Amino acid sequence: MSFREFVACIALIQATVALAIDMMIPALGQISTAMGVGPGNTRQWVITIFLFGFGGAQLLYGLAADRFGRRPVLLGALCLYVVCGFLAAAAPGFSWLLAARLLQGVAAAGAQVLTVSIVRDCYAGRRMAQVNSLSFMVFLAAPIFAPSIGQLILLIAPWRAIFIGLGLYGALITGWVAWRLPETQHAQDRQPIAWAEIATALRLTLSNRMSLGYTLVSTALFGSWLGFINSAQQVFAQVFLVPRLFPLIFAACSICMAVAALGNARFVERLGMRPLAHSALFGFLLVSIAQAWLALGGHDSLLSFALLQSAMMFCFGLLAGNSGAIAMEPLGHIAGTAASIQGFISTLGATCIGFFIGQHFDGTLIPLTLGFCVCSLAGLVFVVIAERGLLFRTRAPAVASPAESF
Repeated sequence: MSFREFVACIALIQATVALAIDMMIPALGQISTAMGVGPGNTRQWVITIFLFGFGGAQLLYGLAADRFGRRPVLLGALCLYVVCGFLAAAAPGFSWLLAARLLQGVAAAGAQVLTVSIVRDCYAGRRMAQVNSLSFMVFLAAPIFAPSIGQLILLIAPWRAIFIGLGLYGALITGWVAWRLPETQHAQDRQPIAWAEIATALRLTLSNRMSLGYTLVSTALFGSWLGFINSAQQVFAQVFLVPRLFPLIFAACSICMAVAALGNARFVERLGMRPLAHSALFGFLLVSIAQAWLALGGHDSLLSFALLQSAMMFCFGLLAGNSGAIAMEPLGHIAGTAASIQGFISTLGATCIGFFIGQHFDGTLIPLTLGFCVCSLAGLVFVVIAERGLLFRTRAPAVASPAESF
């Protein structure tokens, strides 16, 4: 592959995750009606069950890729993604649909984990950073356009066509990978699954104050965002009565998050990770309090919600990358396994939080906005504990060992 083709391939593989989540949101109402699950919050399982599969399988793919190579594991995951897309489209009932979505989440986890390993195999240093930056731009674009794509499909076809579209997209990517992407791991670099080393990495990751603290920060804030994802279709359809405006406002929120993430890459070396992360966390908290105050007082409107939600996502864009980097700081010697463990914890934890928030939707913005407040307050508590109360430092505190424990 040429450099440009490699970047495009990696980015489009990574986009399978965002497309499988965000394209569904406009269709949740139709799915609920067609499957006879009622007008309540049961429809949110279509999103949540995918995320459970996605979060739970991340550890397994890292181990399998090191043992069997990148290409066969990636192709297996992509093939499963394709099959599950068509199975979901043909599902005769809600339980069958959820089973297909669970397996599709498991498949998407492979696409996410394997691309990281493949990039690391092929490039290093600044060239690797360039690949990550370019592919990340495409990855950020997927949430901006995915709901609009889903909405456009619904204008000309029933909701099952969205799953067919996901299956066809996965099939194209699978064919591209099978035809053009070779194995990137040298045979001599394949490693047996070492359970003792995994147990050691798990202990270090969970006992290190910075690692665990900032992993929990990411979990809490990501959970609040998933709470919005789960209930967004109902918010726009039942609270504001403008379901077709959802893709536009969701795109605005995603653009703000993307701008923050790209801006962070430019300013983090000048200002430092901690000042940016801590400022973003306080900004997230203040905006969530404003949203909750408006909702509790009955003063919320579509305009205020859109503006405040966009501001909150800007703060989230600044916080997400920095908190993840800070969590990895003391664990560079076990970076690969630690990243898998942190991703496993944050994704599954955030999925539970987001589902809890979404299931309390009652036709108002109060449960959602209070969820934002609680999650941001919890994030602040975790940061204070991790930093021992010393916020806005430009550098990490000096430690006696690479894994400072509680």
